[in-house]
Amino acid sequence: MRGLFDYEYQLERINAHKPPLQKLNEVIDWGLFRAPLQETLYVEPKGLGGRPPYDKLLMFKILILQKYYNLSNEQTEFQIKDRLSFMQFLAHLSHPNIP
Repeated sequence: MRGLFDYEYQLERINAHKPPLQKLNEVIDWGLFRAPLQETLYVEPKGLGGRPPYDKLLMFKILILQKYYNLSNEQTEFQIKDRLSFMQFLAHLSHPNIP
């Protein structure tokens, strides 16, 4: 029996409505942006150690979310952690088979 808060059940219901972010992932080949972003935003490493930088394509998609929904930096971070549709939109980069 499915519970109201079962993650898989929620994903099925969300995906049945074809959210706008899911449509974007279906029609846009995000991989096309990777090379220009890497080339344009390349920064020479300062040395060994330190935290590795975030993926530039991931950050690009976060900027798209921020502009599309008119969110502040703080709200963007909160919404990414809170909304399944945002998580799916961003997870699509590393896991293209996620529904």
